[in-house]
Amino acid sequence: MNIHLAKSAGFCSGVKRAVRIALETAAQEALPVYMLGEIVHNEHVVTELDAAGICVVNSIDQIDSGILLIRAHGAVPEIYDAARQKGIRIVDATCPLVLEIHDVARQLQEEGYRVVIIGDHGHDEVVGIAGQVDRAIIIASPEEAETALEHCVRIGVVVQSTQDIENVQRILAVMAGKCREVKFINTICAPTKKHQEEIRRLPYEHDVVIVIGSFSSANTCRLTAIARAVNPRTHQVESAADVEAEWFTGTRSVGISAGASTPDAVIEEVVARIQELNHETVW
Repeated sequence: MNIHLAKSAGFCSGVKRAVRIALETAAQEALPVYMLGEIVHNEHVVTELDAAGICVVNSIDQIDSGILLIRAHGAVPEIYDAARQKGIRIVDATCPLVLEIHDVARQLQEEGYRVVIIGDHGHDEVVGIAGQVDRAIIIASPEEAETALEHCVRIGVVVQSTQDIENVQRILAVMAGKCREVKFINTICAPTKKHQEEIRRLPYEHDVVIVIGSFSSANTCRLTAIARAVNPRTHQVESAADVEAEWFTGTRSVGISAGASTPDAVIEEVVARIQELNHETVW
């Protein structure tokens, strides 16, 4: 059985940077380090940072002093303001590509556009983007676009960095029919584009597709959905323990990808498990 690991599988540069900053801050600073929520959506990374002594809280009201680590997904301006007012030191690990989306959203508002974000409601990154402007409209699907833009004439559109480009295109088609002017800035990040290019090929090239990553990770679940729409023998796993031997019955080739928040060590363990099953099982 041939096993192919996608070149783009695993940590993107923004996640690598955020995790590195978090671990270095915890190791080098005597002050307690806090985060408002998990740094990325992956249980293995969360466990590693917890072991390093980084404390996750739900509100800045729970922090009296120390260091606030801004996560890879970014934060709304009010969080920065509240931290400064309380004398809390800020270490910003926001992905630089997400910060670029913040800049683009603010620029669109300055140009007089009503800002529309194509993204997942409630997602940390989307909340952070929306916080940069007044009355942002968040749209997750073409169906939402049909009803959310009734009174918009000029809209400026940005995109959650990990969105599926095909979903974005469908939403834009609706927008074009409802608004007089649509200014679209494609802010899907390069690592996501690479992930999606590869995941669209894997289901055609392999009998089975394995996507590695947390079910709380939007970008990982999106990769799974893209692959499964083409090849129903697509399975998402969080660790090697989730891999089931029966998935590979009669299989000649397996394609493997992983979300942008999945550590290399977890990917290696899953690949090793599939290799082990390959030797143990008569295909």
